[in-house]
Amino acid sequence: MYELARKALKIAEQAGAEEAEIYYAANHSTGVNFKKDSLENAKDRFSEGIGIRAIINGAVGFASTNSAAELENAVKIAVAEARVRENDPDWVGLPSNGKYPQVSGIFDKKVEALELEECIGYAVELVKGTKEVPGTLPTSGGFNRSKGKRLILNTNGIEIEEESTAVSGFVDVITVNGDTSTAYDFAVSRSLDIDFFAIGKNASDLALKSRGGIKIEQQKTDVIFHPFAFSDILEEALAPSIDADNVQKGRSGLIEKLEEEIAVPELCIYDDGLVEAGIATSASDDEGVPSQHTTVIENGVLKSYLYDSYTAGKDGVKSTGNGSRSSYTSPPSVGLRNFVIDYPQEDVIASTTSGVFVNTIIGAHTANSISGDFSVEARNAFTIKDGALDKPVKSLMISGNAFDLLKNITGAGFDVRKVGEIITPSIRVSGMSVIG
Repeated sequence: MYELARKALKIAEQAGAEEAEIYYAANHSTGVNFKKDSLENAKDRFSEGIGIRAIINGAVGFASTNSAAELENAVKIAVAEARVRENDPDWVGLPSNGKYPQVSGIFDKKVEALELEECIGYAVELVKGTKEVPGTLPTSGGFNRSKGKRLILNTNGIEIEEESTAVSGFVDVITVNGDTSTAYDFAVSRSLDIDFFAIGKNASDLALKSRGGIKIEQQKTDVIFHPFAFSDILEEALAPSIDADNVQKGRSGLIEKLEEEIAVPELCIYDDGLVEAGIATSASDDEGVPSQHTTVIENGVLKSYLYDSYTAGKDGVKSTGNGSRSSYTSPPSVGLRNFVIDYPQEDVIASTTSGVFVNTIIGAHTANSISGDFSVEARNAFTIKDGALDKPVKSLMISGNAFDLLKNITGAGFDVRKVGEIITPSIRVSGMSVIG
């Protein structure tokens, strides 16, 4: 099918497409999962397919297939769909051939060469790590390895292919004696530089420390969000408002806010598809636009929204290289590409007199992505007293607003983590409403 992708482009033109795009993707993943301390399953999965966009008179048709025998038919379906759809006056065109930057750290031959037995071994390391701490039991977890290929072709001269790898591990643990407490840890990387034993041990340590939680009074206080917690708030309550599609459709809280100060002066946020070994790093986005560094917030000032080719054409600007696809079965839309939080770093807990530290949150998906309002349940939270973690908190709700949060950031830790496509340290925010 890899070679057939090139053939599909010619078929689309012969069928009458004025513009056409072929997106080929193949992925081979190996997943090893366990429940408690026993192996549950180990699976090898392989997926491969092609997505076709065909454009006629500004109308876009799309189809996809994972069968070589059905490729010609899928191309013709995309073209036929374009013929019957109404013209889109906002359509400008598919991206044109560009100069692609060099990226590094996205492919590891050792990851590519991993055998199933080795993958099982890494999952076992997760379990061993949890057992290093007496009094805890892993409830679930796993290791995953993936290697992928991608090819993008279009009638405007785009032709780019790329390979990538990734590994990840996660574990959930529970205490087995005394008060019940749970905890979670996770890591993802492009290469085999993760200490899987440490992931298991960290989760068990956190579960034990979280036992015997106290209740706290309703108050406004400093809250330090671990990268896991802060990334969830960013993704659900803030990121939708810098998506150009949402801005254009009136579904953003940052409409007409460019060049306005929306955050503390020390805060910079950028989106960068070129970050070394980033989870969203590649030479181009998912429609062939060269990857770039895009400054979203600079010294507290909103500088740019994020665009794919369609939304960029609509606003008469250049794409920021944020065309993203979940798979070959869907056309591109705006997505994050290594969303990086940059704030002066310090020992943020040591510099906090009193407050709350939150490791993870539940409920960020219920945030209002237009207003920025959110209300979440904190997990594995601790009070902070005189620059140190003090007592675990039994139950805690935190409410706030993502846009207000940007204006009340007062500190960042040294603990930068890659949480999927978001890269952030722990962040301290003043005046957060907490309810025990």
